[in-house]
Amino acid sequence: MNSSKHRVVVGLSGGVDSAVTAHLLKAMGHEVVGIFMKNWEDDDDSEYCSSNVDFVDAAAVADVIGIEIEHVNFAADYRDRVFAEFLREYQAGRTPNPDVLCNAEIKFKAFLDHAMRLGAEKIATGHYARVRQNAATGLFELLKGLDPSKDQSYFLHRLNQAQLSKTLFPVGELHKTEVRRIAEEIGLPNAKKKDSTGICFIGERPFREFLNRYIQKEPGPIKDERGRVLGRHQGLSFYTLGQRQGLGIGGVKDKGAQRGAGEHAPWFVARKELDTNTLRVVQGHDHPWLLSPTLQAADASWVAGHPPQAGALAAKTRYRQQDAACTFTDAADGDGDGDGDGDGDGDGRSFTLQFADPQWAVTPGQSAVLYDGEVCLGGGVIAARG
Repeated sequence: MNSSKHRVVVGLSGGVDSAVTAHLLKAMGHEVVGIFMKNWEDDDDSEYCSSNVDFVDAAAVADVIGIEIEHVNFAADYRDRVFAEFLREYQAGRTPNPDVLCNAEIKFKAFLDHAMRLGAEKIATGHYARVRQNAATGLFELLKGLDPSKDQSYFLHRLNQAQLSKTLFPVGELHKTEVRRIAEEIGLPNAKKKDSTGICFIGERPFREFLNRYIQKEPGPIKDERGRVLGRHQGLSFYTLGQRQGLGIGGVKDKGAQRGAGEHAPWFVARKELDTNTLRVVQGHDHPWLLSPTLQAADASWVAGHPPQAGALAAKTRYRQQDAACTFTDAADGDGDGDGDGDGDGDGRSFTLQFADPQWAVTPGQSAVLYDGEVCLGGGVIAARG
């Protein structure tokens, strides 16, 4: 972050991270304006979606810091750009990550556009990530947050050069304990507020209960790897690979339990067979059906505007996962530009990863995000696993 002063619009969520973000920017001498984004309306007054409470907290923060705050409703954009895609993916048997889409479509598109209309030169959020301009190339790089336990670059991997050039992430330079300390030191009313989990439209409610409102149940058989019927599922959309809880089946007494897992070993969702509406489960965390040495990803998005060179990198196939060593290959690329069409323009949209160690419960619909050390390169949506 350079020393020049900017008009910065900060997304104030009501949480401590965005509050400290606004404080730090004002302390640096920037002209700071807060915006509270309302992204969900369907059951906004319920115990699960607390945006009314969050706005009160955000307004209290703005008062303490001494900045203006505006309440902006992006609910229509959210429903069209994020929630509709979320439902489409679940209905197709995949497990999407709406937080990734929300960042790309709402927080760094609709919100960014609104901020620019307010005369902002920069926007800022409370994400644990960093932005750096590469002195050699002039390109903006997305870096991991310095607190490894809070790094959120995974969720931001679809941001592009135009978005990153306008974005500041002050708390990405800090550890969470330091953020809490600053909040208490300056007397922020939300200094000890619990971190939010999940996304607003689901919140803390039972996930299946929520999906029941929007997706029709299509029950079918639950089978093990040998084809034995163990029970009935409520619909493939309601399960995700690697899921252990809520299957409604007990252990199967079998002296030759799979792969030495033991007759009462827990069951895990391993496959969803859409053509026969069958849910396949296996016993044992390390069953071969749960391990994938390769994956194919589609709908790729690259921070630099083009894919990285083929070769050794690291990847995450889910948030909070350790970086996994892998070999990156552009799909059907013959001219080195990453797109496989031979015209050299580098607009590649798919890629393959080969892992040094097989990865657990690689899940179609989730994001495969690539890293070169601390630099997040971008990624794509997992389409298939090997």
